[in-house]
Amino acid sequence: MAEDVLPIEDSTYRFHIQSTVLVFTNNQNAKRFPQEDCTTFKNVFIKTQFNDYEDNLLLSTELQLNNSKFTEINETENIKSCSLSLMENNTGCLTKMLVMDQPKNKHTVHWFRKGLRLHDNPSLREGLVDATTFRCIFILDPWFAGASNSGINKWRFLLECLVDLDNSLKKLNSRLFVIKGQPAEALPKLFKLWGTTNFTFEEDPEPYGRVRDQNITVMCHEMGISVIKRCSHTLYQLDKIININNGKAPLTYHLFQTLLECIDPPDCAVPNIDLEFLGGAYTPIRFDHDEIFGVPSLSDLGFKEMNDVSNHIWKGGEIEALIRLQRHLERKAFIATYGKPKMTPQSLLASPTGLAPYLRFGCLSTRLFYSELNSLYQKMRKSRPPLSLYGQLLWRDFFYCASTNNPNFDRMVGNPICMQIPWDKNPQALSKWAKGQTGYPWIDAIMIQLKKEGWIHCIARHAVACFLTRGDLWLSWEEGMKVFEELLLDADWSVNAGSWMWYSCSSFFQEFIHCYCPIRFGRKADPNGDYIRRYIPVLQNMPTKYIHEPWLAPKTIQFAANCIIGIDYPLPIIDHVFASKINLERMKLAYEHLSNCQPRLENNKLILISSPKR
Repeated sequence: MAEDVLPIEDSTYRFHIQSTVLVFTNNQNAKRFPQEDCTTFKNVFIKTQFNDYEDNLLLSTELQLNNSKFTEINETENIKSCSLSLMENNTGCLTKMLVMDQPKNKHTVHWFRKGLRLHDNPSLREGLVDATTFRCIFILDPWFAGASNSGINKWRFLLECLVDLDNSLKKLNSRLFVIKGQPAEALPKLFKLWGTTNFTFEEDPEPYGRVRDQNITVMCHEMGISVIKRCSHTLYQLDKIININNGKAPLTYHLFQTLLECIDPPDCAVPNIDLEFLGGAYTPIRFDHDEIFGVPSLSDLGFKEMNDVSNHIWKGGEIEALIRLQRHLERKAFIATYGKPKMTPQSLLASPTGLAPYLRFGCLSTRLFYSELNSLYQKMRKSRPPLSLYGQLLWRDFFYCASTNNPNFDRMVGNPICMQIPWDKNPQALSKWAKGQTGYPWIDAIMIQLKKEGWIHCIARHAVACFLTRGDLWLSWEEGMKVFEELLLDADWSVNAGSWMWYSCSSFFQEFIHCYCPIRFGRKADPNGDYIRRYIPVLQNMPTKYIHEPWLAPKTIQFAANCIIGIDYPLPIIDHVFASKINLERMKLAYEHLSNCQPRLENNKLILISSPKR
């Protein structure tokens, strides 16, 4: 090891060398020893002994102990050192270096993933206690919502959430650090660069996230970094529900509700983070922060603006989420006073009180939503609210709970809770369904709205899912799930997959007898065709009588409406009446025999034959 010998002129030697530790030897010279691990201390004391070293030495601010002489080095910069090291000097004597047990500086990094908010953020709040510095990061992980399958509306919403979060952090004299890359590769580099001592993040309930977070936690412990993770994305702690159900996730919503009665109510939302709470904690910010860590634009990510999508329906971010929450509560108060509103075509449109995308991205805390609903109900009814009041939140937790220990939750094969149904494969039919070109206006309008706005009503979701799977096309729910994953703002891994298994009767319930007719159900929801005309302009002039079945319109009517069926608007992709009868028998066989079957029409009679065993 190369050595630099420095003469000692007095009992105190001040230095500004960040990469070394000075160790005194018996000839009163200081040797410079490079160290690898960095810890910040206020004082370093070094004792030179010529006899056997003592293990139980204590440090004294008076610099005297057992008649031993200490030399103090007052630190002006960070000293790279270990808390205890034994080194052998060039005279063969052991030199013992002791570091005074002073409070360490706390440098916190918080990792934003889904919980894109400052309100009710327990892990961030806990990490800020007594912190010297803090940095909030978001990693553009390629896994995000199956990044390659995420459409422009979903990415726009995410980026708006990040801009909103960055603006909120600016009010705390901080910024959001956006990092591109894989967490396992990016985080260690950041930790070393920033001298991180504490790392915090919101607990992820999904299988992929649990494995990722466990690996990151192990890495942090190996680096000497403390980790804090807290549950705040779901309403309940899912492990508690699973534990009281003998270690198994409940697979029926009724059982799930029953189990909730056996555990404590959800935790209260923690207070917001403000300047007063920060105390002296601050964020070091570079002058070129925006160039290095700024929120990227859609064009930066390779997206081009598209004419068939809308960017003004849903505005991402915590601020918008809290505004919508207040509107939602006002609407709930109105309903509690005047009764439930009737279903109208207007109900099918995006509402300024809609909250689903904000819950999915964590812009709105489920616990805050729960507590506000609870307070409102007790104010209006003077009693404890039923669980049904929180239906939107409970179904969400139900699917999270069902998926948390099932990495194959998003597929049929290898999924222990999913019916193994022999779905057909028809790429052309799938494409027409996804593009809104089935020839059934009610179905097509829904799919066009989904692509354009990133959201559709829950009733509409049932309708198009039934049409794709057990109702008409007999295509796998996995294909529909992928389309929703790309286009639906509030589609996350657990809820999206769970919903599609439910829609297709592949899991969670077996009431497959009921089938949504794309004509009758469409007429009931949109009797005048206003919704259809809104999203399918080519049918604007089609008379109401034929708006749901335009192929029945006489040619003269089609010419008058400037819409020739088969040319301007497609003919039906399938005969619903016939297909639904075949598919009903298929579902019966799947449930009764759990075997593959293929229907065949012979002499106008449905023949069901078993497929050869593979």
